[in-house]
Amino acid sequence: MDFLPDFQALGIGGATLAMFAMLMALLLTGMPLAFVTLLVALIFALGWFGPMAVPLITSRIFSFVNSFVFVSVPMFVLMAAILDRSGIARDLFDAMKVLAGRIRGGVAIQTLLVAVVLAAMSGIIGGEVILLGLLALPQMLRLGYDRNLAIGVCCAGGALGTMVPPSIVLIIYGLTANVSVGDLFSAAFLPGLMLAGFYAAYILIRAYTNPSLAPIAEPDEISRTEKLRLLKGLFLPVLVVIFVLGSIYGGIASVTEASAIGVIGVMLSTVIRGEFSVSLLLGAARQTLRTVGMIVWIGIGASALVGVFNLMGGIRFVSDLITGISDNPTVVILFMMAILFVLGMFLDWVGIALLCMPIFVPIVKEMGYDPVWFGVVFAMNMQVSFLSPPFGPAAFYLKSVAPPDISLGDIFRSLLPFICLQVLAVAVLIAFPGITGH
Repeated sequence: MDFLPDFQALGIGGATLAMFAMLMALLLTGMPLAFVTLLVALIFALGWFGPMAVPLITSRIFSFVNSFVFVSVPMFVLMAAILDRSGIARDLFDAMKVLAGRIRGGVAIQTLLVAVVLAAMSGIIGGEVILLGLLALPQMLRLGYDRNLAIGVCCAGGALGTMVPPSIVLIIYGLTANVSVGDLFSAAFLPGLMLAGFYAAYILIRAYTNPSLAPIAEPDEISRTEKLRLLKGLFLPVLVVIFVLGSIYGGIASVTEASAIGVIGVMLSTVIRGEFSVSLLLGAARQTLRTVGMIVWIGIGASALVGVFNLMGGIRFVSDLITGISDNPTVVILFMMAILFVLGMFLDWVGIALLCMPIFVPIVKEMGYDPVWFGVVFAMNMQVSFLSPPFGPAAFYLKSVAPPDISLGDIFRSLLPFICLQVLAVAVLIAFPGITGH
């Protein structure tokens, strides 16, 4: 291995800097994060320890993919994929028309309510943003809603899946931080609704202070029979949510078992609605394989890199650096949030969780904070990463289904008020940790 530099000669500080520089340089080439982290892990394992270190990487990877809770990830992704292909979301949107009523900004509130129910069904954001972009955005634009408000509601509402249980972000955090996923779901429920409440308050304040932003739709008298028909669209999705979250909160099923209940519930819903077909199931299975494959590969790469970095003594080195910033624990937490915020602009949340949490969680515990509370704050911070430029995935998802005259620049500009609301929600959680119940 003479062609590799002797990283030990650099010392842990120099090696950490070299590792970070190599990661950034390789990411700028466009290489996927999973392969970048694996390659850097391999180079540093060989350059620091020699060829004998390679089995250590494989043992790290095995411990990551061998977790029972991880089985719930493909299940929740499959739920989302089946939802994408069924008419459940469309009927749910129509049913919310009855609940939103004749208030100003009613369609935006209706969109937000649909987003919360969809988030509580699957916990995947890509499909939700696309569904809302197809269902709600054209309707709001047709009614004369302010374009920025309509775009912001679809993106921010669709991203609620990272916060509202059963959130994949919380599952991956629970795996990485060795924290009960059930506890994380219980702790995140109220903060998720709080964030949705912030969005709703913002919509109503904007709509009532400037009525031209959100015109009231023309009176459309709905008969009682029609109301009952529309409300039937609420029944199946709400039933699935009750079964999935109720079984977890009631202690009847683990998160993994509840995810299987959810898949059965969504599949039965498509059967009852007469939408089930082999092609629907195959399409959903392919989408699930693509999404979970990406998560697994990023997880493998990040686990290997963190394992090597830990053996080099890097995690201890970075922990000392972070805790040395201030004696005030709140300042340290805010510094961590700033790091996550900056990383969120460039990296996928799976990579951020797996790279940062092994370093951050021990510090959080050492300072006397609850890791469950920190998990909820982390998930709230990741909300920002889904919307923030230049790589906010929610903006790209919406762009794929938005009218051609809406540019990426328009979408990112529309998201700024919602990013501010997300940052406010993070601040509220840090100032009042009791909101999580931990």
